[in-house]
Amino acid sequence: MSELLERVDALQNVISKLVHRYQKLQRENEVLQTANHNLKQEQEELLTLVSNWEAKYSTLKTANAMLGSNEYKRETKLKINTMMREIDACIAQLAD
Repeated sequence: MSELLERVDALQNVISKLVHRYQKLQRENEVLQTANHNLKQEQEELLTLVSNWEAKYSTLKTANAMLGSNEYKRETKLKINTMMREIDACIAQLAD
């Protein structure tokens, strides 16, 4: 009978340790999920920021092309040609 009680006590100890470990892992999981959520929000903010900077860079690049910067001579010529075609198309529509 005492052997049975010892086994029951040992089993209770093991179950108690498992429950304690489970609760600890649950808390760690909650902390990690919160950190994961925060990192996802930060990533979204950074992606938005990068997108904004890329748009600003593109605008600046276009402005430099329009000003006739030596670096962007080809792009400047293409932009002017595009504008000329658009103006020609507008004039043609007005003439009709």
